[in-house]
Amino acid sequence: MAGSRSVVMAALIANGAIAVMKFVGFLLTASPAMLSETYHSISDTGNQVFLLIGIRYSGREADARHPFGYGKAQFFYSFLVSVLLFGIAGWESATHGFHKIQEALGGGHAGPTTGTIEFLGFSYTPQIPFDPVYVNYVVLLGAIVFETWALWKARAEMRKQMDEYGWENYREAFSRTSDVTTLTALTEDTIALGGAGLALFGIFLSRQLGDPIYDAVAALLIGLMLMGFALALAWQNKRLLLGESVAPERQAEIRSIVASRDDVDEVHDLRTVFFGPGQILVTVDVDFELGLDTKEIEAAIDDIEDAVTAAEPDVLRVYVEAT
Repeated sequence: MAGSRSVVMAALIANGAIAVMKFVGFLLTASPAMLSETYHSISDTGNQVFLLIGIRYSGREADARHPFGYGKAQFFYSFLVSVLLFGIAGWESATHGFHKIQEALGGGHAGPTTGTIEFLGFSYTPQIPFDPVYVNYVVLLGAIVFETWALWKARAEMRKQMDEYGWENYREAFSRTSDVTTLTALTEDTIALGGAGLALFGIFLSRQLGDPIYDAVAALLIGLMLMGFALALAWQNKRLLLGESVAPERQAEIRSIVASRDDVDEVHDLRTVFFGPGQILVTVDVDFELGLDTKEIEAAIDDIEDAVTAAEPDVLRVYVEAT
């Protein structure tokens, strides 16, 4: 889907720029929340690359080994993204925040500083003519602007699908859509915006109140939020990887199209499955009226296939079995 590709590209550009800025902010202040946000943005940037690979791979033509095409590649890469989002961004952020909370409760340093900073065994003292915490403020405010732009792109694409299929809210869209690329980008951009807000609030409180605990708590909350959304995203991708059927109302519409024909006596065993984003396979067993010869049945099957694909543009394959 062209819309999905543009959404992913927008998120890739935003997250790449934000990751660099957040890391600079962490190097200047050693803020736990800024390191959590750096993990987050690095993970998101890598995830967009995986999504682009999935889009490209799924566009390959069907062949003998994959007779229905490569559309499910997007389901696999989106599932992989959810695992990475949980393992890299979520777990690392949460554990880092938890350790910094322990340090803060024990009287150690856990928040933004202007003195000597230790990172990966190195010690250094930032030499800048102003309080480095302002770097964090500027970076996080910039991140909020970038993420808002990326979220707007993802939301516009999802709204278009909601209007097309008549979904009433985002919860229904989240559980119904087969466009996992847009779903993943929308989820990532939403939690990225929330994470930047949490980090900004935690750093601000730590600086104003002189207590590093708020910064550390923000880091932990960012990690827990990432893990929660990652699990939800993995669950939604699992349903498609395992071969979920289309919504019951859409199945009913397809059944009605087949059953409404004069030469059809009864419809048996209608089955549907997604084999790619917006790509549906339909199989149906049909009892035709007695008296039809072979040529008439073949013509009726062709008409049924044409009628179903005309009414449901997402249906790319229809197999009708005369019983």
